[in-house]
Amino acid sequence: MTPRYRFNRHEFAGSLGDLGTILPLALGMIMVNGLSPTGVFFSMGLFYVLTGVYYGLTVPVEPMKVIGAYAIATAMSVQQIQASSLLMAGCLLLIGTTGSMRLLGRYIPKAVIRGIQLSTGMLLMVKGIKMMMGDSTLQGLKNLAEPYLTVQAIGPVPIGVFIGATGIVTTIAFLNNRKLPAGLIVILLGFATGLVLGTGEGLDTLSPGIHFPALLPLGFPSGTDFSFVIFAVVLPQMPMTLGNAVIAQADLSKDYFGDAARKMSYASLCISMAIGNLLSFLFVGMPMCHGAGGLAAHYRFGARTAGSNLIIGSIMMGLVVILGTGFLSVLFLIPMAILGVLLIFAGSQLAMTIIDMNTRNEIFVVVTILSVTLASNLAAGAVAGMVLAYGLRRVDI
Repeated sequence: MTPRYRFNRHEFAGSLGDLGTILPLALGMIMVNGLSPTGVFFSMGLFYVLTGVYYGLTVPVEPMKVIGAYAIATAMSVQQIQASSLLMAGCLLLIGTTGSMRLLGRYIPKAVIRGIQLSTGMLLMVKGIKMMMGDSTLQGLKNLAEPYLTVQAIGPVPIGVFIGATGIVTTIAFLNNRKLPAGLIVILLGFATGLVLGTGEGLDTLSPGIHFPALLPLGFPSGTDFSFVIFAVVLPQMPMTLGNAVIAQADLSKDYFGDAARKMSYASLCISMAIGNLLSFLFVGMPMCHGAGGLAAHYRFGARTAGSNLIIGSIMMGLVVILGTGFLSVLFLIPMAILGVLLIFAGSQLAMTIIDMNTRNEIFVVVTILSVTLASNLAAGAVAGMVLAYGLRRVDI
């Protein structure tokens, strides 16, 4: 029987596996929207710890991508982001406590779940490649392929391509190594690259001390903030959250952990995300969720127990408390291309869940969801998949 907690190099490596998803959006919302760096990472670290303790398994914590992307693109205010966190918390709490998510889950075909997982995996891989090429949102904001490196290109080729290729080869070489986990080696490679080629931004101003984030430092959002975000970001975010962070997450957890994942029900995932978003509201962090992609990332790089949650959560909270906002200079040492490598392997792990799709109808539903997602968004893909799955019940392709 797998223990509830393990604290070893594999759990440590697995705990870092989802940084490729977390850091770009978190740093973007800090720089563009003015979110509190200490609030963002303290609330996320605390959420990691709480969910690990409750579920007893490795549980992903991620930014809500629809809200995050829209917030960065339109420079939403801090109060508007706070309002979206509180509204998401209320909606998820209502869905989780009324049992409506459980009822909905009964009528969602497995092919639709697999389509959501494949689409999420492919989106992660595409984003990882963009980060290696210097084409992600954060890199675009800085107008640099590697914003925190002194070298941007070798000839006409972005430096991230070389760093990323080295990271991919290293990951493949150590992927099944039980003594030297691939995720840990790749992150260490990133830090080494940052120490040698990095700009060292902020490292000279580090001042260790005791820095706790304030509660509601800007007060309560206005009614105008709430009325704006409910249509701008909360309603568009909800289908992706329910599809990927509830249904696909619960399904993948049972695939990975079997009966040990019995606590990871649709209702409990909704309620735990409600708690996470309440923390974000109080500490002025970013809206948070779970997600099948994050779970695949942690699992791919070695996480198997709640120990990984306690490790990454403690690191985040510890760095915030000891270094305050200065801990960002430590994160800047990791090249974006290395985060891209993590995304590529996490995405591939998630995409491969479709191997249990056997019939032509199921495969058609899965690839249709992927096509619509790539052309539009994941919510539209999921809706198209549901319509198609039910429409094909009496027809063989």
